Amino acid sequence: MQLNHKKTPINIKAALTIATSALLGTLPVIANAADDTTTPAKAQQESSWDFESAFLYYSESDRVSAAEAVTSAQKTFENEEVLNLKLTIDSLTGASATGAAAQPNVQTFTRPSGKGSYQTQAGKIPLDDTFKDTRVQLNAQWTQPLAENYTGSAGVHISKEYDYLSLGVNGNLAYDFNNKNSTFSVGLSYFQDTFEPEGGIPLAFASMPSAYDDDDEYGNDEEAEDETVNSVGKTAFNATRRTDSDDKTTADIMFGFTQVINRRMITQFNYSYSKVDGYLNDPFKMLSLVNSEGIAQDYLYENRPDSRVKQSVFAQTKYHFEQNVIDISYRYMWDDWAIDSHTIDSRLRIPLSRNSYIEPHFRFYQQSAADFYQPFLAQSNAIPEFASADYRIGEMSAYTLGVKYGMKLSDGNDLSFRLEYYRQDPKNSGYQAPGALAEVDLYESVEAIIAQVSYSF
Repeated sequence: MQLNHKKTPINIKAALTIATSALLGTLPVIANAADDTTTPAKAQQESSWDFESAFLYYSESDRVSAAEAVTSAQKTFENEEVLNLKLTIDSLTGASATGAAAQPNVQTFTRPSGKGSYQTQAGKIPLDDTFKDTRVQLNAQWTQPLAENYTGSAGVHISKEYDYLSLGVNGNLAYDFNNKNSTFSVGLSYFQDTFEPEGGIPLAFASMPSAYDDDDEYGNDEEAEDETVNSVGKTAFNATRRTDSDDKTTADIMFGFTQVINRRMITQFNYSYSKVDGYLNDPFKMLSLVNSEGIAQDYLYENRPDSRVKQSVFAQTKYHFEQNVIDISYRYMWDDWAIDSHTIDSRLRIPLSRNSYIEPHFRFYQQSAADFYQPFLAQSNAIPEFASADYRIGEMSAYTLGVKYGMKLSDGNDLSFRLEYYRQDPKNSGYQAPGALAEVDLYESVEAIIAQVSYSF
């Protein structure tokens, strides 16, 4: 988030409100604290297009890698109406944690499609090395004045992956008062997501079936026998799957308040409420069913509740010193899965010259575990109603440390580079590991490098 865009500066209040409104995908018009006029990024030349593009690369050590290209365009019309368009294309490859526990022996797993298998070495967290996906996402947002001191915004969202479709709409209303030094906003959004995972949707707590060969061409008696075996294997695999697709809906509401304190300082506060209903499982995650010695006897597909309510409060402050600008925010989230999280994010922009700056960045995140999170299932216990070993809903802490360098080119366009280090540390939330599980790392840390280059023109 920059204090200055290309061509004409955007004040702190504009930058802050736009950033916070992004929580709901809305882009409200911002009151300009400097000249006391309302302008929806009227810092841009009227009736012209402005573009921003970025390429990001994310790579976890021995796990997932992602490459993402983003292009956004904004056109401001003479009557202060603004059109924003954004296209995102990303590709993910590598290995993803399945939720199964590490073991002192080699483990064999069936691929999500059922066609073939893969192995995990002794003492290693099981990773599905077939993880691959490409996503194309398009967002469009229209913003315009509705009446004196009132601004409205509406947008649409579509995102498509190989096995996933997301459609959404959003709206925002902003009201300026107190000589446009104060802004109150309310935003709504609604999303409908459809899942059609590779291999079908697993039944809750179904055992992982054996792999089968989907080769249908057979020419001799031996191959015909193989065909019979594979047909039985395919039937057994299908018995663990649902035959339909599934979906989930997400409804969000956010209330925001922005206040200009003085010419150097601005603050913003938000409260958001989110209700999610439908299919909330990860179809590729499972749990190890272990005996009293900690040895896996089976692998069961996870099952999560079919609803979730999340709430959060967010506060952000920007202060402009003589030269430097500091940006600090805090977010607290809690939900009815018993997860609560704390996020502290800070940036300090330091000008190096009239046309360049450096911006150190530090972010800290901490969360508790969901009440149904379990790193494994004990064979001696009854199967619970809900359970998941997905470390993303377990107890963890994480931090990001990085730096951004930006410059204004001779043609007036902006170029920036960002490099960051990310580390995530899952934690034991009170589970006693029996036997062999006590000798392996059940909570392996995840490290990643993030690199990004951005260009505005």
